[in-house]
Amino acid sequence: MKKAILVVTSHLIKPVDARIESDYEVRRKADGTSFSRDELLAAAEGAEAILITPFDKLDAEFFRRVSPSVKVISTNSVGVDHIDMHAAAERKIAIGYTPAEVTDATADIAMLLLLGASRRAFEAQELIRRCEWTIPRAQSLFGWQVTGKNLGIFGMGRIGQAVAKRARGFGMKIHYSNPHQLPAEKVEDAIFHADPIELVKVSQFLSLNAPETKTTHHFLNAETIALLPEHAIVVNTARGGLIKDDDLIEALKSGRVAAAGLDVYEGEPHLNPGYVELKNTFLLPHIGTLTIESRTNMGMVALDNIDAVLNGTPAPSLATA
Repeated sequence: MKKAILVVTSHLIKPVDARIESDYEVRRKADGTSFSRDELLAAAEGAEAILITPFDKLDAEFFRRVSPSVKVISTNSVGVDHIDMHAAAERKIAIGYTPAEVTDATADIAMLLLLGASRRAFEAQELIRRCEWTIPRAQSLFGWQVTGKNLGIFGMGRIGQAVAKRARGFGMKIHYSNPHQLPAEKVEDAIFHADPIELVKVSQFLSLNAPETKTTHHFLNAETIALLPEHAIVVNTARGGLIKDDDLIEALKSGRVAAAGLDVYEGEPHLNPGYVELKNTFLLPHIGTLTIESRTNMGMVALDNIDAVLNGTPAPSLATA
């Protein structure tokens, strides 16, 4: 039986790559580098499927030009903001994604960022790694305790709910804003704010967990930052575009915002250099889903989506425009 041709834009974790090599006729760059748009379009000629990552931007022009042989594109991510979904729908190309498989790993990173930022972990690490630890310098690193504080969660989907579950273990009080109020069995005693601005006003800690859309782009900016409680702490594991970087950097410099824990950045892998210059930032290079378990599950579901579409059976997770 002839294998379907699958274009793969990156190397994935070993079990997933083994399945790819076993089940498909594979097209990808041997040196492991990313395809340019023209290279990806050329590789897709005659292919039935494409497996991408969030770093592959598929816009309307891509879908206008992509080969009619392509029936499904599966992204190894929970987000689909890097894909023009309306253009994909016009071409009748199914889009697979992996929403459930990222939840726990990303929520763990959100808590790491929250604790790292609040306890000035970067500065403490510097003292150790630069061999500059003295008792007076270490004892000057007063942080902020999380117990009893309000955690505002902007976006109460799977990841937001998982963050709330973890934060309750630290004695935090949960507030959230979402397009719609969720049933109590999903959010327990969390307080709902229909207006995100009201959420911001009570968030001593603010965790960004919403998708990036036209309405959420630069949600955290000078105006919303001004409404945060004094010395609030901001955590972002969603999308970098939720934050207007220059405004947050200015607030971090002035102390209006006490600290920030960030795993995602607008324009990544490049980030605003202003963050790097600050001591009160706890920064990670978008490793929210980077566990063996999560990446294995993500890759397998991404391939399950492709298999299902090509075989005409129900797919585990297809995104819609």
